[in-house]
Amino acid sequence: MKNIPEIIEYESLEKVNSIFINDYYQAFEQVLQSGWYILGKQVADFEQAFAQYCGTKHSIGVASGLDAIILSLKALDLPKNAEVIVPSNTYIASILGIINAGYKPVLVEPAINTYNIDPVKIEAAITSKTKAILPVHLYGKMCDMTNINLLAKKCELKVIEDCAQAHGAQHYKKKAGSWGDAGAFSFYPTKNLGALGDGGAITTNNDELADKLIYLRNYGSKKKYENKYVGFNSRLDELQAAFLIKKLTRLDNINNHKRSLAQIYFDKIDSRFIKPSRQTENYDVFHIFNIRCNKRDLLKKYLLEKGIKTEIHYPIPPHKQTGYKKLLGSKKFPLSEEIHATTLSLPISRFHTSEQVNYVANCINEFE
Repeated sequence: MKNIPEIIEYESLEKVNSIFINDYYQAFEQVLQSGWYILGKQVADFEQAFAQYCGTKHSIGVASGLDAIILSLKALDLPKNAEVIVPSNTYIASILGIINAGYKPVLVEPAINTYNIDPVKIEAAITSKTKAILPVHLYGKMCDMTNINLLAKKCELKVIEDCAQAHGAQHYKKKAGSWGDAGAFSFYPTKNLGALGDGGAITTNNDELADKLIYLRNYGSKKKYENKYVGFNSRLDELQAAFLIKKLTRLDNINNHKRSLAQIYFDKIDSRFIKPSRQTENYDVFHIFNIRCNKRDLLKKYLLEKGIKTEIHYPIPPHKQTGYKKLLGSKKFPLSEEIHATTLSLPISRFHTSEQVNYVANCINEFE
């Protein structure tokens, strides 16, 4: 195959957003000329559109994906010192959200083939203090929400989906964010539905929960100078909402493009490398396409020499992070450690071409 001379970036936000430039200029002018910059029409319109997209009754815009987790847990008003079950191989924000909401994270190992939390291991970790489960749809693949919800119902637990990497992902044709009591989304710029800054949203079908979240994100207030709850300043920015409205209309196209690139990896990469597993009940959107290799660091270096940039999601497991060792205890998580030591994320962005991805796959196959 002909070599591709230019550097293949892992991600380029400039290239990702290039097709939206005219839309973004139009959105900026609309917001600027409206004279209303906090919780205005753009936020309301995006909330309505995003709820419709996710198949939920409500969507509440907040300042970040982390805040979406914190506020969701706060709004559920769990007992003091409640335990919340979370995967041991997640990004640290999932755990930080539980801690900042005032609860105790309990780490549970993933299923090694999906990288998502294992429902069987969840059940084994439930105690009298367990009050909620925070399943994380890692890499754009939904968790086994069918069995997680059955378990939650049996044990009377709340479910908050961490959907930060799963915009548009489906489990049995039902989208992320519509399975739990609440769904927490991030619109960090690198996400499949990314803003031009921080942003987040909470989806729910619970009218009372939605109403409380509207208070909590705005100092505990709906009416100016009247504060019903001890709240937060966590509002989705009006300008970011305007950008997201434009991008949401093309989210399915973005997801489909990433799925087509993923298919090339599936077809071309040797079986020597562990590729993501696929399940017929899931529609994966490949926020991240990772492979696993025992010589991960050498492979990463080799690909960089070939002009291919990669990333690691994530190099250090949560229980080994310096700031969290005391909070998470001394328990070992061997599956999580194995994933973190061997995983490598390949280029799979909206701007990547099939030719580039074929080149990446061929270079990987040449690695010894």
